[in-house]
Amino acid sequence: MIQIFFLFFLQISFASPEISFTIDDPNLLETPLQTAAQRNQGILEAFAKNNIKAALFVCGMRIDSEEGKSALLEWDKQGHIIAHHSYSHLNLNQESMKVDQFSDDFNRAEKIISGYKHFKKIFRFPYLKEGETKKKRDAVRDFLKSKSYTHGHVTIDASDWFIEMKLKEALKKNPKADLTPYRDFYLDHIWERAQFYHELSLKVFNREIKHTLLLHHNLLNSLFLNDLMSMFQKKGWKLISAEEAFSDPAFKELPDIVPAGEGLIWAKAKESGRYQSLLRYPAEDGKYEEEKMKKLKL
Repeated sequence: MIQIFFLFFLQISFASPEISFTIDDPNLLETPLQTAAQRNQGILEAFAKNNIKAALFVCGMRIDSEEGKSALLEWDKQGHIIAHHSYSHLNLNQESMKVDQFSDDFNRAEKIISGYKHFKKIFRFPYLKEGETKKKRDAVRDFLKSKSYTHGHVTIDASDWFIEMKLKEALKKNPKADLTPYRDFYLDHIWERAQFYHELSLKVFNREIKHTLLLHHNLLNSLFLNDLMSMFQKKGWKLISAEEAFSDPAFKELPDIVPAGEGLIWAKAKESGRYQSLLRYPAEDGKYEEEKMKKLKL
């Protein structure tokens, strides 16, 4: 009996962290090196190569055209979750943002995405902001519940969008710029944030939870998403589908904090009141990476 318990303990202690990939904001913007269609294809090819199904969180205004709907159809055909990310990407923590305005915007987006075969009622708040007051937060939660939506929580947040912004600036100055330093900074940044949130999750939940990594539909990920997946695998992490990750009971949590939002692990840590020294606000932002990139002349 002791030996069986010890083996079970070893299995729990050395379980590989599990990570899924969620992509926000598919769009039709042209970028250096790639057209919108090429960028969409590049991201999809990375998932196909690794046999991974992601969740695509769609902001309606960015794809509200026949071209945009065709881009979403490619994700749908390949079996990725099509999920809800509002129509106008409004910040719910702004005092001027009212619940009625949010719900109208929500319904507008739902009409665009609800017809896809792999559409699921999962909602992710723009900017990960859920309301600056308890009254607004709870009213929005009641609205989502009335619509039978679950929360598309992020467990590992990061600033890939900022790195991509710097990458595009470099390419506009020099279309033949060496992209290796940007790839390396991207991989190091995501790995550093993954370690931070994973270690914090073990403190907050007292167990391994399944992770959702927030990335964006951009040039950076079209170029280097496959490298990112390879990195996680080499470091002993298991790649899982977004659907599997969202099945973890942790994603049913609705942290009681105000202002509401940020990533799930950050919010649960804040709610506990025990990890204040580890938490910054906002949890992630380009300003945290700007000085690092300047020192590297990126």
